[in-house]
Amino acid sequence: MTPFIDVYVGLGSNLDDPVDQVRRALDELGTLPLTRCLAASRLYVSRPVGPQDQPDFINAVAHLRTRLSALALLDQLQALEQRHRRIRQRHWGPRTLDLDLLLYGDDTLSLPRLRVPHPEMTARDFVLLPLVELAPQLRLPDGRRIAELAGTHSAAGEVKVLPCRSN
Repeated sequence: MTPFIDVYVGLGSNLDDPVDQVRRALDELGTLPLTRCLAASRLYVSRPVGPQDQPDFINAVAHLRTRLSALALLDQLQALEQRHRRIRQRHWGPRTLDLDLLLYGDDTLSLPRLRVPHPEMTARDFVLLPLVELAPQLRLPDGRRIAELAGTHSAAGEVKVLPCRSN
């Protein structure tokens, strides 16, 4: 049987109640085949990358353990985006749900449909800060520590933790 692989997935939404979109997606990640959701970061608020004529994003990162191949997991993530009615109208445009496979174990992949580690993750504090929250000792396949990269790319105050909800 294929061994479990630790993976990290970035989540983002800025349409149709983004907080609910991200929270529901975090719950749904644990229902993917051959996959368990081990932990999820708090929710973060960030300005959009690219066009600024759209609402702020709600972001989070999930730590999953899966037996799916990287491409099979990508297929599952894209299917989950579709269940959340994702429409790709423009690059870096608004979306109901964006799921990015950030890290797949210690693998480095460069495939037509998938690059891992995610090529933009080290320049985005809305990815790095939640990753540090989940795994402060985490290293990229090239050996760089996520904690050393976090906080170096955004101006102060651009990424904020969303206050906790009361239950």
